[in-house]
Amino acid sequence: MDMKELEQQVRPMLIAGRGVEVEAMIRPLLASGTGPVTLWALLAQALRVQGRVLEAKPIQEMLVEALPGHLSTRFDLAETLLLLGEFDRGWREYAYRYSLAHTTRIERKVQRPRWDGRPIPGKTLLIHDEQGYGDTFQFMRMVAWAKEKSQANVILEINHETASLARRMKGFDALTLRGELPPYFDVHAEMMSLPMIMGLQLSQLPGEPMPYLSALPDRREHWRKRLAPYKGLKVAFLWAGRPTHFNDANRSMELEMLAPLAQDGITLFSVQKGPKEEQALNPPAAMAKHVVSLSPEIRDFEDTAAILTEVDLLVSIDSSPVHLAGALGRPAWVMLPLLPDWRWLQNRDDTPWYPSVRLFRQTEWGQWGPVIGRVAQALAELKAKKV
Repeated sequence: MDMKELEQQVRPMLIAGRGVEVEAMIRPLLASGTGPVTLWALLAQALRVQGRVLEAKPIQEMLVEALPGHLSTRFDLAETLLLLGEFDRGWREYAYRYSLAHTTRIERKVQRPRWDGRPIPGKTLLIHDEQGYGDTFQFMRMVAWAKEKSQANVILEINHETASLARRMKGFDALTLRGELPPYFDVHAEMMSLPMIMGLQLSQLPGEPMPYLSALPDRREHWRKRLAPYKGLKVAFLWAGRPTHFNDANRSMELEMLAPLAQDGITLFSVQKGPKEEQALNPPAAMAKHVVSLSPEIRDFEDTAAILTEVDLLVSIDSSPVHLAGALGRPAWVMLPLLPDWRWLQNRDDTPWYPSVRLFRQTEWGQWGPVIGRVAQALAELKAKKV
């Protein structure tokens, strides 16, 4: 079997989480300690799929040293370093995120220099958001930090969907919407480049102020009245992310899998949006009397923020509402796959990003049952305390 055939064979296996099998296939081919770069890259991925990220790291570092211009390899290393909490080099390597085939189209081409982190009193700094809504919610906190450090006039450019929440946040002088022509600025920075520019360390998280977002009082009042008839523990929940997300198959599930969460004394309010929100309108029989779908009534993130402020808890897969809950300082429990996104780190059930968020991790690839069981038990305990 030539290299191309081998790669075509193992790629689907890696996607399916069969890292042990892929490792068993590749190890003998590298027994001498040398071999094609492709084999080493596949071995690193096989280790990551098994959750053995620390073992994958030196292989990825070797690959970057051998192929410094292979930018996807550098980005893979960035995700490993950040997942391990090694922020210094991790943020530097993360700067290669827009040098990949599938990301170059979303890079902003800005004809101004990037801010280098030094004070620039009297100058204007444009900070622009990027990537998904969850990323924006997570890194909004750094806008105020950047203003303090830069001593500049700060313009925040942000997507339409999160702009109203951002307007109530401190730390900028003007706000403009993505797609509009911003006012004059001297330097710029992507929101997710601020950690590299400012040398963000784990010890600085979550930072101040916390929380840094808030819900609209009139929306809160609306949803308080909407939820008032339901007694007991009020839990917002969602079970699926955006289908186009590169890792969606690894993080999303079906509504029926969450049946153990349906318990007497608990109302489950679906805040699921997208193709799978219909599942809550016709839930499995075992969940029917416990599930109320709010999804058709949710117009925007302001509604979501108000709901999260009025319920007792959010239970969710890795999704943008999790980051919104964390930014609001609201309780959220997150169900994570064996190989999570880099921001959730490893081997901990809390997160330095959000003090109000608790993590429930898979211990085997694709096995959600034990995770859901632990969440169901924790819900029962929380309900007992509330009573």
